[in-house]
Amino acid sequence: MSKKHIGSNFDDFLTEEALLEDATATAMKRVIAWQIEQEMKMQKLTKSAMAAKMHTSRAALNRLLDATDTSLTLTTLASAAAALGKRVRVELAT
Repeated sequence: MSKKHIGSNFDDFLTEEALLEDATATAMKRVIAWQIEQEMKMQKLTKSAMAAKMHTSRAALNRLLDATDTSLTLTTLASAAAALGKRVRVELAT
């Protein structure tokens, strides 16, 4: 058994295995989907009502709420935020 990763951190491992970007995208999408779902619950919005407020289909909303589907556009995210009376803040960090 090789011990080449002993002493390294998980981000280093993911980078070496070329998985860091995918893992980061999936983690971000899970947080976004969770936040939208929580706000929908607080506002007592059904998926159908939310889709109507976003002027989109329920299938599109289901893709937005699918934590594993990372193909989220900023337009869709902004539409969801606006439907919830929220705004989106995106920034690059070190």
